[in-house]
Amino acid sequence: MKIKMKDGSIQEAVFEEELGKNAFRHTTAHILAQAVKRRYPDTKCAIGPSIEDGFYYDFDFTFHFSEENFAEIEAEMKKIVKENLQLKHFTANREKAKQVMAERNETYKIEMLDEFPEEEEISFYQQGEYLEMCAGPHVAYTSAIKAFKLLSVAGAYWRGDEKNKMLTRIYGTSFPSDDMLEEYLNRLDEAKKRDHRKLGKELGLFALFEEGVGFPFFLPKGLILKNLLIDYWRKLHTKEGYVEISTPIMLNRQLWETSGHWEHYRDKMYTTSIDGADFAIKPMSCPGGMLVYKMEPRSYRELPMRISELGLIHRNEKSGTLHGLMRVRCCTQDDAHIFMKPEQIQDEIKGVARLIDEVYSNFGFRYHVELSTRPENSIGSDEDWEMATDGLKNALDDLKLPYVVNEGDGAFYGPKIDFHLEDSIGRSWQCGTIQLDFQLPYRFDAVYIGEDGNKHRPIMIHRVVFGSIERFIGILIEHFAGKFPFWLSPVQVKILTISDKYIDYAKEIEMTLKKQDLRCEVDGRAEKIGYKIRAAQLERIPYMLIIGEKEVHTNSVSVRKRDDGDLGSMPIDQLLEVLQ
Repeated sequence: MKIKMKDGSIQEAVFEEELGKNAFRHTTAHILAQAVKRRYPDTKCAIGPSIEDGFYYDFDFTFHFSEENFAEIEAEMKKIVKENLQLKHFTANREKAKQVMAERNETYKIEMLDEFPEEEEISFYQQGEYLEMCAGPHVAYTSAIKAFKLLSVAGAYWRGDEKNKMLTRIYGTSFPSDDMLEEYLNRLDEAKKRDHRKLGKELGLFALFEEGVGFPFFLPKGLILKNLLIDYWRKLHTKEGYVEISTPIMLNRQLWETSGHWEHYRDKMYTTSIDGADFAIKPMSCPGGMLVYKMEPRSYRELPMRISELGLIHRNEKSGTLHGLMRVRCCTQDDAHIFMKPEQIQDEIKGVARLIDEVYSNFGFRYHVELSTRPENSIGSDEDWEMATDGLKNALDDLKLPYVVNEGDGAFYGPKIDFHLEDSIGRSWQCGTIQLDFQLPYRFDAVYIGEDGNKHRPIMIHRVVFGSIERFIGILIEHFAGKFPFWLSPVQVKILTISDKYIDYAKEIEMTLKKQDLRCEVDGRAEKIGYKIRAAQLERIPYMLIIGEKEVHTNSVSVRKRDDGDLGSMPIDQLLEVLQ
């Protein structure tokens, strides 16, 4: 596939490469815009980038655009593809570019041009009559776009600012073949069936209310699930030598200024005033962990010191980005901070990586690793950043973990390793993180006494495994389609009575199971047994026990398994062996 770059050069790339995929879908966005302008000439174009799994374009329509308009737009897009238009690249100075955009009445483009330096040459791509101010890259001809689909319509404020006009955003995707497109659309359909918001409501796990947008409520069964994850997390961290602390949800402005959050993260923080002083609700737990470390003098003999915390954090996310449990304003972060000597860096990073691998493997997730390097708004010296980045690289190399580098995507205080897990339908989720930090110990003047009797600066690791427990639950719901593993199911066994005559026996079975720490419920409603079985199946209950006259007389139960159906009759002792 030939790719036309901003400098006018041609490069070869396949769709599977980032360059090829970006150029392919960016071009599809231009084809969409060209089709819209052909059908609705008065429409104004804003921006249309490629994104993960597709593209979007923002338009200012003179009428209410909806998905009902997709068919005619897609038909026009097919014509443009068939016309095999060449994408021609040229540049113009800012004044000429503004003149070109003014002739087309593209007011949003003109506003963008006002921000360019006067002397800068502006990059353009043209296909047929359609002209777009754009840096590219693009495929050389429109005929390369073999398969595409418009997916949805949403509102989007111009430049993400709620004070600006609401535009219409059209989402779509494209692929080099119909088979690839069909496979992706099938995956989207499967994802809709697994939507954690829908299943969370059906299974009684959590609720979302207008009275607290972005602040999820956990219901009894959902809290069981959350506590099971926390119990597992605690046992694992105790085994790995962590001690657990709990720090306040709110601390004063001075602390956040010292940590750098007030300067670099202020727009994400909720603030208030107490006794005339500024306070912030914590968006991260690390500054509180620093205070705990500094409570008393520390010796090299205490290092590495591994401190964990299930911290309740709050972040001021924009309403348009909120999504069920996946993006919230309040969550439980399974944080931990490791204080160590320089020579302990690689061993500790490898220990955290092995811990994350164990957790993800237990849930059946595959994952890939990304190394994120120094961002523009960073703090600290070049030397510290180089040492921190090399420490992460060397640990990954020692573990023989393949990784890709995300230039400039690190935290403001240090580089990081991100673990992206893959769910059962192939989607990627960023969860686990290891961040190496030389800056916070310096900013808080944290020290330890070394073997030489002198003060030394510890190095700090920030790390999470689940990331956010709420988000991890959302991922688990969709990964398992609500069919949780037996150990993780809020209700493991449902006891179904054929008649209310057998309630007493059902209650005896329930007490026997509960004494074995099994989570069970009795369905003694005056309904037919077929109805009760279907209800239990909709609840994704792993085991159903059917109780009738025969079972009472033989002191047994008739067992059905969620995915395997009828397992036949068995005595209680045998049932307990199966469940345990």
